[in-house]
Amino acid sequence: MLKNRLLGLLTVMLLFLGAGCRYDMQDQPRYEPYEKSDFFNDGRASRDLPEGTVARGFLREDKAFYTGKKEGVTNVQVQTTTDASGNTVVTTFPDAVEEFPIPVTEELINRGQERYNIYCSVCHGPTGNGDGMIVRRGFTKPPTYHDDRLRNAPVGHFYDVITNGWGRMNGYAAQIPVADRWAIVAYIRALQIKQNPNGVKPLVAESSKKAAETLQDKPESSDKNTSQVKTELAKNQKGGVR
Repeated sequence: MLKNRLLGLLTVMLLFLGAGCRYDMQDQPRYEPYEKSDFFNDGRASRDLPEGTVARGFLREDKAFYTGKKEGVTNVQVQTTTDASGNTVVTTFPDAVEEFPIPVTEELINRGQERYNIYCSVCHGPTGNGDGMIVRRGFTKPPTYHDDRLRNAPVGHFYDVITNGWGRMNGYAAQIPVADRWAIVAYIRALQIKQNPNGVKPLVAESSKKAAETLQDKPESSDKNTSQVKTELAKNQKGGVR
């Protein structure tokens, strides 16, 4: 009787031991990140991505939307000057897009106001006069949005500066998603129009109006960027991925 019990216990132990010995995919031979490899000539297990590889969702075919730059215009030099506050400012905008690549809506401007108050007003002030709180406390005053140079600057210039920075201003590409950058640009234009209604280009150009009318008449032909902006704005408002 005791012998049978011992045999049964031994059998159970062997079953458990056998179940712990697995040689399927989760135990396959593999390299850890940055581990040395004798297989490749350079000794690295981690390989470079093939040339031209683009991560899913990052193709970014629309140059105007993602960069604020015109198609087919490359390697152009902008002209600059120095203002009274010592800022190096741009005086020509040869490659910046002049119209918004997305429909300008009330939702977009409201979102822009919210983002502007968070990221921009500390330097540029609540109305864009360059009198933000840190300027009042000694930081160099940025140019006002309400001089002739920036009132007539194309929208692509503002987008480019938000993205890449200029002068003493760092780029905000890491903090502000693409759709929110255009929202801020729309709000800056609204501030300019409010201060000088007759001295600024219309917030919505005629071509944009026609595009909006087309979208209303033919919802099924909705512009790819419009859908993308709505998706990004929804993500951003919920704290989603940038």
